[in-house]
Amino acid sequence: MTQLLRTPFYDVHLEHGGKMVDFAGWAMPLLYGSIIDEHRHCRTSAGFFDVSHMGRLRFSGRHARKFLDKVCTRQIFGMEVGQCRYGLICNEQGGCLDDVIVYCFDESEYLMVCNASNRAKLLAHFAAVKGDLAFKLDDQTESTAMVALQGPKAMEIVGSLSREIPLLKRYRFAQKNLLVVKLIVSRTGYTGEDGVEVILGSSMARAAMGMFLKDVRSPSSAIKPVGLGARDTLRMEAGMPLYGHELDEQTDPLSAGLGFAVKLDKGADDERIGRFIGQTALEAIAKVGPATKLVGLGLEGRRSARQGMEIRSGSRVIGRVTSGCLSPTLDRPIAMGFVEAEFAQLHTQVEIDLRGTIVTARVEPLPFYSATAPKRAVAIAS
Repeated sequence: MTQLLRTPFYDVHLEHGGKMVDFAGWAMPLLYGSIIDEHRHCRTSAGFFDVSHMGRLRFSGRHARKFLDKVCTRQIFGMEVGQCRYGLICNEQGGCLDDVIVYCFDESEYLMVCNASNRAKLLAHFAAVKGDLAFKLDDQTESTAMVALQGPKAMEIVGSLSREIPLLKRYRFAQKNLLVVKLIVSRTGYTGEDGVEVILGSSMARAAMGMFLKDVRSPSSAIKPVGLGARDTLRMEAGMPLYGHELDEQTDPLSAGLGFAVKLDKGADDERIGRFIGQTALEAIAKVGPATKLVGLGLEGRRSARQGMEIRSGSRVIGRVTSGCLSPTLDRPIAMGFVEAEFAQLHTQVEIDLRGTIVTARVEPLPFYSATAPKRAVAIAS
């Protein structure tokens, strides 16, 4: 049996009662006590997440930017130093190989954060499509660590260490020194809350992050560790896609509501940029419109829907659930799923087959929850 990879915080998870599970080949904490309690603490205070399992790939050299524009749906050319940009890596058919965030250090140096389960696949894909472009790709996943601090009190906590970091705009990052440790701090996250994600060398990670967790056992502590279970319910409330659920190699980003992260006219006006892999396929989909669309669903009753459950209109199967949970914040069952385009209008009534029990659901706007308006659903601009 292959031994699971461990992050620099493995012992910290055990010290705080983490229930460890196999996640994409890594030993990761599912929870420390209660998924609901951890979820609500993040929504009301601040949660500390170990996300060191995420891939961190460094691109540098003369053609680094040109290569990233070839594989990313977003435009990399013209990114400002200190800017992060969310995008997707597609195959020729327009299916999603992964969703990623690209950090720009300068015009010849970038960092890509990808999903743990897709790191090996992306490395193979990049090698296959590199061609004669000259750049260096350094997989820094195991030599670095990554943590997230999320919640309404997150920036107050960060502000006690740095007055500059709370001034960062969303999807911007800065490089800072904490004593002798070099940090990359970005105002990004995967919970729907404000906060930061921090990348640092793995050898110093536990010591550097220890200051955040020093009083974590105190009932009055503003910050608590949060596991994968609550991370999943948090991102569902925020309407954020998860690879393997809302995204996969057979699903295109336009159907998944991620058109904002696809530049369909890429390379049209500037030969220095070029077209991205999958662009032709996505242009064809955009021309006629996606056959299916990702929607939010509010279910009647208290039972939750699960991935793969059928979505129906009468006796007709019109789609399937991709994610679902009993929302700890809204205290009602929510789900996401793909439905045929004609059923994607807001407030459309559908039915979900909960393993033999049919329940009524209605199409709702995504996200279900917004940190600026937590008591109502707020639509994402598309």
